Amino acid sequence: MTPAATLSESSESKTIPWSAYYELTKPRLSLLSVVTALVGYLAALPERDVGTLFFFLTGTAICAAGAATLNQYIERRTDALMKRTKTRPLPAGLVSPSNALWLGVALSVIGVAFLTFGANYLAGALGLGTILTYIAIYTPLKLKTRWATEVGAIPGALPPLIGWAAAEGTISPLGWILFGVLSFWQIPHFMAIAWTFRKDYGSAGFPMLTVVDPSGRKAGIWATINAVALLVVSVLPIFLGLCTWFYASVATLFGVWMLLRSIAFAAASDKDGVARKLFFNSILYLPAVLFTLVIDRWMLF
Repeated sequence: MTPAATLSESSESKTIPWSAYYELTKPRLSLLSVVTALVGYLAALPERDVGTLFFFLTGTAICAAGAATLNQYIERRTDALMKRTKTRPLPAGLVSPSNALWLGVALSVIGVAFLTFGANYLAGALGLGTILTYIAIYTPLKLKTRWATEVGAIPGALPPLIGWAAAEGTISPLGWILFGVLSFWQIPHFMAIAWTFRKDYGSAGFPMLTVVDPSGRKAGIWATINAVALLVVSVLPIFLGLCTWFYASVATLFGVWMLLRSIAFAAASDKDGVARKLFFNSILYLPAVLFTLVIDRWMLF
């Protein structure tokens, strides 16, 4: 812990850094959770219920913000050791650890309550499960095993199920397919990130695959394997009669593109450039495939 990170409560109260509290919630990552949850909701072809939609989206956003805040509270010491995270609110001393802890707990409780009483009990249970798996399982494992990334893919893939549950009160096969798409998508995405920031992760003691195998060969192979799984899972809806060939064509196109980028990452001797290309490809993949599914289900199916 840096000296700045131990600022007293009194010094913090003199100037309330609202932007720092906002940054604790990892707004961009939280927005991704909300968007993927909304995709799950809309893909279920729900009844037009503005009240449920409002409470479900708000609850999901608050749950994501709470989980992100608690994650930063737990990782405040390792964040201080990495160049890309040492300016976050806690290691930079902008927010006290106790305030971050209570904010994270409060947001998590409120978010789960919104989902439970504004949507249904299944949505609330999935929201709570997302928080617990992210905070109580994935976050501690990051310092213990290179498999933490795969464990972390579970809470990362749960938001579409929250959306589907809010719409239907149960989970249908297409909801589970969306869970699979998000799960497999995360591995090539995070292998690219892990390679780019491997020195940072290594200095903080995170045994990422790119740290335990500095050649990057295993990370590239693992990204490729998951890209194959992603391609297969993403086209299942057409074979189950859950969409048209419009969605299937887009999913195939972007899935093959992701696979080719992953293969290039695995094969390259100088992986820096291809890792960046894989990362940007993964960023484009998600909105293209998910939004196409919603359009397909609402307008063509």
